[in-house]
Amino acid sequence: MRFITFSYKGETLPGVLSRDGHSVVSFRQAKLPFASVNDLICNASPAQMADLKRLSREPENPLPLEQVKLLAPIPVPRQDVICLGINYAAHARESARYKKEAYDANRQYAVYFSKRVNEAVGDGAPIRGHFDLQQRLDYEVELAVIIGRDACRVPADQAFDYVFGYTILNDISAREIQTRHKQWYFGKSMDGFCPMGPWIVTEDEFDRPPVLRISSRVNGELRQDSSTGLLIFSIPQVIEELSHGMTLKAGTILSMGTPEGAGMGFDPPRFLKSGDVVSCEIQGIGTLTNPVL
Repeated sequence: MRFITFSYKGETLPGVLSRDGHSVVSFRQAKLPFASVNDLICNASPAQMADLKRLSREPENPLPLEQVKLLAPIPVPRQDVICLGINYAAHARESARYKKEAYDANRQYAVYFSKRVNEAVGDGAPIRGHFDLQQRLDYEVELAVIIGRDACRVPADQAFDYVFGYTILNDISAREIQTRHKQWYFGKSMDGFCPMGPWIVTEDEFDRPPVLRISSRVNGELRQDSSTGLLIFSIPQVIEELSHGMTLKAGTILSMGTPEGAGMGFDPPRFLKSGDVVSCEIQGIGTLTNPVL
């Protein structure tokens, strides 16, 4: 199933996309009490999920997709997004070159950081460049994992049972601010720096692990092109490690890192500017496209 949040006649509504991708059904139309996709993730029963799966296959009084405006599937995350840094070897090498540091090929531990998201940006909505504050705006296509139930001390071999689904996240980054402050939080957390979507695809639609082509384009030019099979630290490893020290609440978003080809990885670097259009694509999920203001 593909879960969405959309705007229709001035209202923000959560719902499900039809199997054929041509129409949507809101939870209200389905007579379900959930006020948001997060509400569904935290509270839906197996019977309610089964009803939604049936509706996605046989929509009743659906709205045509072209009549609604898609928003980020989770417009306001419950907590900061938990991100992984340098989780593809090739990106770790380009990052080391950009920072003029030695590349560590034998790193034993994942790099975690958080990304503050006041409101996620949906498909088609603009990315605020904040060019009055910085000039080195970068893109990072990432696979985002949505936790489906509270995860505490979860062994790796059970980790996928705790995954609700997957979406695309563009971890927009202000490299100048990251360098200035010597850490990533502010430079990755500015308003508008979290495009997400276009929807959440449920975990049961994928293999375990999901080995998917992941790519990005800027103004139609292919910049990143890799596979989620090349993650250094896998989804089960990450869920196991984090959940042994912190409870991952239902609705938590884990962003698994970006492959090589970010703007900073080019010589000279190729950062975003106003008027650029960034498209992020992950096989089996879809495409997330945003212009830069």
